[in-house]
Amino acid sequence: MTASTDLLVDAFGRIREAVEEAVDGLGPDEIASRPAEETNSVGWLVWHLTRIQDDHVAGVAGTEQVWTADGWYERFGLPFAADDTGYGHSPEDVAAVRDLSAELLTDYHEAVHDATVQYLAGVEDKDFKRVVDRAWSPPVTLGVRLVSVISDDLQHAGQAAYVRGLLGR
Repeated sequence: MTASTDLLVDAFGRIREAVEEAVDGLGPDEIASRPAEETNSVGWLVWHLTRIQDDHVAGVAGTEQVWTADGWYERFGLPFAADDTGYGHSPEDVAAVRDLSAELLTDYHEAVHDATVQYLAGVEDKDFKRVVDRAWSPPVTLGVRLVSVISDDLQHAGQAAYVRGLLGR
C-alpha cells in the first residue's frame, strides 16, 4: 500500500467505527425509529451509507457489489430492487426499512469495509488520476470518487449518531 491508500483505509475504518457506535445495543424498533415522519432512521442511514460505499467501490473496482454477490440483498429482505442504494428515497421508502438488527447492519458494513480495503490494497498512487465517471464536469477521478464516498458516509454516520442520541430523550 501507499501512503495515500493508508490514509483512505484509515478513513474507511473511521466510518466502520461510527457505524458500530450508531447501532450498538439498539433493537429493531429503535433502529427503525424516526424522530419525525419526514426524517431518516438509524437503520436507513446505516443501510444507505453502506449501500453507497458498496455501489461506488464495486463500480470503480469493476466487481459485483457485496450486496448481491454475498446474499445481503436476500438477508435484508427490503422491498426495493437489488440495485437500490436509497438515493432519492421518499419518507415512505425510509419507513420500509424495518426489522433490521444491529448485527445485520454491522455485518453487512463489515463485509463492504473488507471489500473496500481489499480493493485499496491494489491501488497505486498513479491510479487516483484515472477517470471513473465522465457524467460530471469535470469528469470524476478515482481519488475524487473515493473521497466523495468517505465524505458522504461520514455525514450519514454522524446523522445516525444524532438520531440515536434523540432516541434516549
